[in-house]
Amino acid sequence: MSRSLPDIPNRSEPIAAEFFRSIADCTVDWESWLSCEGEVLWVNRAVERFTGYSPAECLAMTDYPLPLMTPEHRGRIARYFAEAARGSTENNIEFECLHRDGSTSWVAVSWQPMTDSDGRSLGFRASVRDISEKRQMREQLRLHNEHLEQLVQERTARVAELEQHRLKMEKLAALGELAAGVAHEINNPLAGIRNAFALLKRHIPTGVKHYDKLDLIDGEIERISGIIHQMYQLYRPSQQRASSFSLKQTVDVVITLALPMSRKANVKVSASSGSPVAVGASGKIAALGADEVVLREGELKQVLLNLIHNAIQASEAGAQVNVHARTDARHAILTVTDHGHGIAEEDIERIFDPFFSTKTETVGQGMGLGLSVTRGIVEAMNGTIDVTSEPGKGTEFVVRLPRRLDDDVTSTSQTSAGRSI
Repeated sequence: MSRSLPDIPNRSEPIAAEFFRSIADCTVDWESWLSCEGEVLWVNRAVERFTGYSPAECLAMTDYPLPLMTPEHRGRIARYFAEAARGSTENNIEFECLHRDGSTSWVAVSWQPMTDSDGRSLGFRASVRDISEKRQMREQLRLHNEHLEQLVQERTARVAELEQHRLKMEKLAALGELAAGVAHEINNPLAGIRNAFALLKRHIPTGVKHYDKLDLIDGEIERISGIIHQMYQLYRPSQQRASSFSLKQTVDVVITLALPMSRKANVKVSASSGSPVAVGASGKIAALGADEVVLREGELKQVLLNLIHNAIQASEAGAQVNVHARTDARHAILTVTDHGHGIAEEDIERIFDPFFSTKTETVGQGMGLGLSVTRGIVEAMNGTIDVTSEPGKGTEFVVRLPRRLDDDVTSTSQTSAGRSI
């Protein structure tokens, strides 16, 4: 039978000790009183809410409070309570509380030594409070901070990447403008040399010694002219307008144009195509046929011819180069694949730079302008060009262009400061 409390006192009367026990029993936190030897003397009723065990069950435990916490925390808390029995003070030591039903929750314990009015030690008081919500919020904050740090790192890297790209584009644009200027200055005297050489060749008898060298000279003049033409195209805005044509037929024409080089190198160039997709009419735009595109055909031919020539030059005799063309509702996709020597990983990022070439072992195979011009043409038509390569196994270029190049896109690219190179 529970002992009845005395009448509730008023402010002018002393408070009986039983009221203080009731106050301790009614606190939200889990309160304990342990002796100087670490033996539990009293536990309030809140322990049952935390652990599922009653105060009486706790008082019967020989190693209280260790059974009320998860095994991995028991050794640490045992050391702390041994120090508390010797008079130490600590606040907010976190550990996992173990409930009777096997569930766990995070709590924090604080303790202080207790003395009577004469200063004699009465052991120590331990107070445990629930911090599950605090721990959850702390974890959410940690994850949020990690996410923010990741975003900052990504944005910083992206800004640095864009800045590098801007500097590179400015450098390449200046280089393209310089190349176009140099090409213009060289083209005039070269035209005079070509005309004068044609007159001389016409009046020299074929029986003259070394007459066969004249064809070599003529071929080298034409090669210089081709290089100058590419240098012009590094900076010169496009003068062509988009027109409607069959993508497959254009690929076939370009492969025919590449026949002299492919025969000389003994490399077969074949064409394949995916299932074409017809484009329905939209507003004033007429419907496109299944294989039809609206692009700058002459420039597309140049792009394909450059890529095919590169693929042939990278291939061994007897190898094959494949050109695959397909369309979907919005894009035209062209893939040029070879099985040649491939491109080193450190050179992949540089192959589109003007005057960079991996063909240094073979004299006369180019000045490293073809891919620069190719990318400039593709980007001027709002397209992209990507390359994947594995040394010793081959290279694949993928050109993705809009199925229809509208007039406003065409005019925009023409008025820009040259092509993006």
